[in-house]
Amino acid sequence: MSQKTKNNRSLDFFGKSNYTWMLVGAALIIIGMLLMAGGKSTNPDVFNADEVYSFRRITLAPMLIIAGFIVEIFAIFKKS
Repeated sequence: MSQKTKNNRSLDFFGKSNYTWMLVGAALIIIGMLLMAGGKSTNPDVFNADEVYSFRRITLAPMLIIAGFIVEIFAIFKKS
């Protein structure tokens, strides 16, 4: 076996499907962070609890972030 073949095998730790799953996981994390952002009021004296504690920010966004981390772990441990 040539030296070039040995180097290529050591660099191919992840396959194409691993990288695809990693991108999916990263996208889920980014979408979750974007859904959690916001809620700023134009008037600092007014607190809008319905906007800050909405389903989107309290439930949906954290679930997407956790799902993204689970997908990332799956992508790392998946055999290529």
